[in-house]
Amino acid sequence: MSLSAFLQAAGWQNAHIQPMTGDASARQYARLHSKGRSAILMQAPNDGSTHAFVAVDHYLRAQSLAAPTIYAAQPDQGLLITEDFGDTRFADVTDKDAANASNLYELATDVLIHLSRVPAMADRSIYDGKTMATQAALIFEWALPGKPLPDQTMAAPLKDALIRAALPFDRGRRVTMLRDYHAENLMLREASGLGAAGLLDFQDAMLAHPAYDLVSLLQDARRDVDPAIEEEMTFRYMACADHDSTDFYAAYALYGVGRALRILGIFARLASRDGKTRYLDFVPRVRANLIRNLAHPHLSDVAGILDPWLESTT
Repeated sequence: MSLSAFLQAAGWQNAHIQPMTGDASARQYARLHSKGRSAILMQAPNDGSTHAFVAVDHYLRAQSLAAPTIYAAQPDQGLLITEDFGDTRFADVTDKDAANASNLYELATDVLIHLSRVPAMADRSIYDGKTMATQAALIFEWALPGKPLPDQTMAAPLKDALIRAALPFDRGRRVTMLRDYHAENLMLREASGLGAAGLLDFQDAMLAHPAYDLVSLLQDARRDVDPAIEEEMTFRYMACADHDSTDFYAAYALYGVGRALRILGIFARLASRDGKTRYLDFVPRVRANLIRNLAHPHLSDVAGILDPWLESTT
């Protein structure tokens, strides 16, 4: 089905199409305006991600969370028309008014607490130590501009060390992990309770340890989060979701390392392959988070492997 035919079938054939700024993916977004109403048009590659978006969207809405209503869908063609949550991202609010940051991060943390209390999706891939190690290996494939690739002899030891570090947590309960859960993918809505947090960009959801999305939120690659807020929200999550602090902090550091390595590899690939160099501005922050997480005693083996590379890239 062509785009024009899709819009016609959905009743948006006369809409004004306003392109929107894209993200790091190959998806394209536009805002549709017609007869005083608006919606979001998403065009994605035919790679299965649209089917995944629809499935996760239905799951989240069934759990009383604010994923967008889907008005029309042709997943096989990567086409969706969804509810428009507006332009007020958590990121924009916290950047303009730091006084609101604590309240918004509390709301975002409460969404994760809610996800920890409801049944996880039954048909998602599992994010375990092997998955984390595989994703971290991207740092061996793409060099940051002006920086050396890690020594390839580190690859196998690093993978083994990450898998060993994850073993205690691979045996625990998993929750639905939204993966890219951060302030730019959260929209502030005029609603009460958890409904005030509009959720976006969740098509890559997996089943993972609860600490993963909390790290994604509080160790944001794109902006600094006040350390006091990070500490407060971590305490809040552990208290409300009933997690042992010793184990949770170790998991938090581990998944912080895995996420940081994956992001550094993605940013290097975006810059080198796709010419998207703006993401390089975030590298120092991600690197700092990586080093901070590696200081946890549970990750001493991982740190011993990565330290020479980190020293060479200062």
